[in-house]
Amino acid sequence: MESKYYDGTKLLSLNDIDGNRPEIYICTSNRSAGKTTWFNRYVVRRYLRGKGKFCLIYRYKYELQDCADKFFKEIGTLFFPGYTLTQQMSESKAFVHLMLAKDSGEAECCGYAVALNSAEQVKKYSHYLNDTTVLLFDEFQSETGVYCPNEMNKFISIHKSIARGGGEQSRYVPVIMISNPVTVLNPYYSAMGISSRLNDKVKFMRGHGFVLEQGYNESAAKAQAESGFSKAFSKTAYIGFSDSGKYLSDNQAFVEEMTGKNVYLCTIKYHGNEYGVREYPEANKFGSMLYCSPSVDHTHPMKITVNTDDHDIDYILGGGYDSLIALLRHQFEMGRFRFKNLESKEALVKTISC
Repeated sequence: MESKYYDGTKLLSLNDIDGNRPEIYICTSNRSAGKTTWFNRYVVRRYLRGKGKFCLIYRYKYELQDCADKFFKEIGTLFFPGYTLTQQMSESKAFVHLMLAKDSGEAECCGYAVALNSAEQVKKYSHYLNDTTVLLFDEFQSETGVYCPNEMNKFISIHKSIARGGGEQSRYVPVIMISNPVTVLNPYYSAMGISSRLNDKVKFMRGHGFVLEQGYNESAAKAQAESGFSKAFSKTAYIGFSDSGKYLSDNQAFVEEMTGKNVYLCTIKYHGNEYGVREYPEANKFGSMLYCSPSVDHTHPMKITVNTDDHDIDYILGGGYDSLIALLRHQFEMGRFRFKNLESKEALVKTISC
């Protein structure tokens, strides 16, 4: 009989797209599926079996307060009776020691907790963390869309700091990343090239150095949907997101392929990536349609950006093409735009919104 709770065994057994052992494991699913419980138990069991210490990643330093209790309260009751987990802030204030004890015996350090926003401090004191063998980052997607400034650089810095040492310039230290599905445009997916590859049909994905599992637990969804509280708010998008496993912030409307004769209108640049806008004069019986995709004609002279960070040679900041942007905005408002993927849609929407 299939378990009603999540099991991460298959994800952890997969090789990446190159046939190598991944260093990043990503797991997303609808709420209450049991993924956090499973991986929290997994890293503690690894330690108890002599496979090394773990390190918990949080976004902000205030989240380190009571992190031992938040992490261990449920799994301690369910799987580790007699054990207690406490925490001690390091003298440097850069990280937290997690201290595990059994039956009121002497506590020993089983792992650490760090905050991404303290990446520079962690770097300075990383030698204290060089016995870490696995990293665990829960809720890596922010439901509010708020991330640390330069979060990707801080995440990479944390890993590099911990993976060096132990007599090696770089050790294999896998990262397990867990989240509810919020948006495929989150900075981690964008940086790893996942955003453009992911859709609702994908269950497992392999990339260079990573593997991803996109799950849906029907038992959890049913239990949530049948609660009186969920029924009361059943018309809200948030309840639909948490029960369905779909991405909270992603609207797939107008995302589809377009082919046929077309006229290239312009190139737009957003977050360092280029997108081509084309007009399809005979798209349907109602007239022309516009299409935005990552396919670009680099010889076309009309190039727009609305962000000074993307401003480059041959590109004109949006104000220089007011009439074109007004046209694109009008066509979008009339529902006459289609997009290759959500990244293309976001780029166009940001361009016409400025």
